[in-house]
Amino acid sequence: MTHEPDPLVDPPYDVATPLDLDYYGVFADIPETDKQWWAAARRFGEGLEPRMTEHWEKAEYPVDLVRKAGSMGLFTDGVDVSELGMETLSPMSAGLVNMETSRIDGSLSTALAVQGGLAVRTLALFGSAAQKDEHLANMVSCETLGAFALTEPTHGSDSVSLETTAELQGDEDTGRYVLNGAKKWIGNGASGGITLTWARVVGGEHDGNVRCFLVPQETPGYRAEVVEHKASLRAIHQALIQYEDVELPADAVLPLSKTFKDAATVLFATRLGVAWSAVGHAAACVEAALNYAKQRRQFSKPIGAHQLVQERLAYMVSELTSMQLHAKQVTELDAAGKLSGPQASMAKLHNTRKARQIAQVARDMLGGNGILLSNKVARHMADIESAHTYEGTESVQSLIIGRDLTGFSAFA
Repeated sequence: MTHEPDPLVDPPYDVATPLDLDYYGVFADIPETDKQWWAAARRFGEGLEPRMTEHWEKAEYPVDLVRKAGSMGLFTDGVDVSELGMETLSPMSAGLVNMETSRIDGSLSTALAVQGGLAVRTLALFGSAAQKDEHLANMVSCETLGAFALTEPTHGSDSVSLETTAELQGDEDTGRYVLNGAKKWIGNGASGGITLTWARVVGGEHDGNVRCFLVPQETPGYRAEVVEHKASLRAIHQALIQYEDVELPADAVLPLSKTFKDAATVLFATRLGVAWSAVGHAAACVEAALNYAKQRRQFSKPIGAHQLVQERLAYMVSELTSMQLHAKQVTELDAAGKLSGPQASMAKLHNTRKARQIAQVARDMLGGNGILLSNKVARHMADIESAHTYEGTESVQSLIIGRDLTGFSAFA
C-alpha cells in the first residue's frame, strides 16, 4: 500500500549537497597538488554533517575527528615536516583545506587552526631541536593536542599588554621559571596535551620581554576549565586557564621566541586561514540557500522561480566570488613572499564581513526552517561570529589597514 505525502508535514530538505560554486573559475587553474589536498579535506568531511550538528548542539568536542585529520596530514600548514616523512601543505593547499573543513563545520576548522596554524607552527618556528624531536611529530599527527595561549581575560585585542608572568629563578641555563596569570578562549587548553604559553619574563637577560613556554597540562598549578554557555563554535572546547606558581625548567622556554613580535608572526600567518575559513562558511550558506530554493515550494512553484529569491541568490554568489578572489590573491602573494600584514588584515576583514552578510540573507531565505540546526545556516551563522572576532577584531584590522594607508597610528 502506498501513501500520499501528508501536506501538513514539511518534507525534509537536502541542503548539504556540495555545489562547488565558482562563478569566475577562480580555482580552475590551481596546481594539481593543491586540488588533491582539497579533495582529501572533502573526503575527511564526507558524511560528518549530521554528527557535527549533534556535537554542536550538545557542546561536545570530537577529538577523534581532530586526530583523524592529523593522521591524514592536514596539520602541516607552513611547517617543514620533511624530516618526518610528511608533505608540507603549500599556502594554497592549506587555504583550500581550511575552506573545505569550514564548509562542513566551523568547530572542526577552528581545531585545525588551533592545532596546526597556531600550536604546531609556534613549536616549529621557535622551538629547540630537542623540543621538536620530542613533540613535533606527535603534534602534527595530533596524538598530542596543542594549545596556543596568548589571549587573557582582560587582554584580547590589546594582547601586547599581557600580564601573565614568567619569573626567572636562578640563571637562564640551569634555573627555573615560575608562571602566574590567566589565559582565556584557549582552544585545546583543557583537552590534555601541551600549552604553548606566552608570558612576560621577569628577571634575567630577557627581563620585560614576552616569550613562549612549553607547559604540559598536567604540570602542578596549571588549572583549566572549559568555557561554557557559548553560542558559537560549540563543538570545540576553549578554556579559561589559571597559572598558579607553575614551575618549569629553564629548557621549557622556546629559545627562538624573543619578543611579542614572534607571537605576532604566528598570528599574521593564521590571519589568511580565517579569510579562507570565511569562504567555507559562506559557501555552505549559499549552497544551503540554493539547494533549498530548488526544493521548497510556495505559491505553487519552487521559491527559486520567484524574482526576489533569484535576486538574493545572485547577490550571495557575487559576494562569495569576491571572497574567493580575495583569498586566492593574498595566498598567491603569501606563496611568493610578498604578502604584507595590512594585506592579510584586509583579506580577513573583507571575508568575515561578507560571510556575515551572506549568512544573514541565507537565513532569511530559508524562513522558519533557517533556524533549524539540521539546515546548516544557523550553525554557520553563529560560527561566523567567532571567526569575525578571533585573530583580530574588525576594528583592529581596520586600524592596521588605516595606519598603512595614512602613516598614522590610531591605536590608543
